[in-house]
Amino acid sequence: MRLPGMPLHDPFVVADEVSRTYHLYTSNVPSVSGVDGNGTMVYRSRDLRDWTRPVVAFLTAGQEGIWASDGAWAPEVHAWDGRFYLFTTVHDEGRPLPLPPPNRWGVPFRTPTHARGTITAVSDSLLGPFTVLDPSRPVPPEHLMTLDGTLHVDAAGQPWMVYAHEWLQTIDGTMEAIRLSPDLSRAVGDPVHLFKASDAPWTSEQIPAGVPHQLPPYITDGPQLYPAPDGSLLMLWSTYEKNVAGPDGTISGGYVQTYAVSRSGKLTGPWRQHRPLVRDDSGHGMLFRTFDDRLMMILHRPFDDARGKLYEMRLDGHELEVLRRRDDLDGGG
Repeated sequence: MRLPGMPLHDPFVVADEVSRTYHLYTSNVPSVSGVDGNGTMVYRSRDLRDWTRPVVAFLTAGQEGIWASDGAWAPEVHAWDGRFYLFTTVHDEGRPLPLPPPNRWGVPFRTPTHARGTITAVSDSLLGPFTVLDPSRPVPPEHLMTLDGTLHVDAAGQPWMVYAHEWLQTIDGTMEAIRLSPDLSRAVGDPVHLFKASDAPWTSEQIPAGVPHQLPPYITDGPQLYPAPDGSLLMLWSTYEKNVAGPDGTISGGYVQTYAVSRSGKLTGPWRQHRPLVRDDSGHGMLFRTFDDRLMMILHRPFDDARGKLYEMRLDGHELEVLRRRDDLDGGG
């Protein structure tokens, strides 16, 4: 299989040095994996060009007492303390959350929200099966509607989950972080605010004066942390860049891949926003290094019926840029 023929939303790559094999995780697609159910499937490759048919590494239906079984979005797998940990987002539309008070513009919330958050699961193998550590609740606070949790380990060795707090509760979506217990099963303490989507000034720079900037919403999506050679900390993330679609002033937006930098190297920032790396309805990307030490970014495009796209990258200090699109690997188009 090659990337143009592989359904691939929210891709995440683990380059396993032991087997010299790339493991590419995404949400289970039963028509591709041959296994019914919500969960995680994983493709494998030695060269980033030719991939095996995926195997299923996790199914929500196999987790006794799990609080939610829908979704299983944005799977990531991280090595920690000698084992492998899966982070994936599940939700339950039958568990409504209370509507929050009016937002900072005084606009009341009318869109119903429901339980959504990232869970953690563990396995001794990159191929699973993964077992949920705490099936009774998500890791972030239950009253928050969150998604796309990722792992970050700070300089002191403390693990954190960084996640997106849904715009459905905030209008101006945020990135937040919360400390994790040593076994990654639960949150410790209160969430820490990192930044909000509108902190990126380019998100609305094309909107004319007088148009309410709070609509459409500011979205935070797909965080991934990556240390820079100069000691800074990078965060890849995605949002919607707003622009005017027509003469009637209707505002629309395009999904983009962007990044932010904490020059202090600390998760708490302060975070400085950079301009988008890739537009064209692209996003939820992550960085990884190839076995010959090339820095690569994989993301999905388009948002609907997504396929993986690979880019060769350069990181100069804390400045990240696209060197070239790897059409030879991702099929072009």
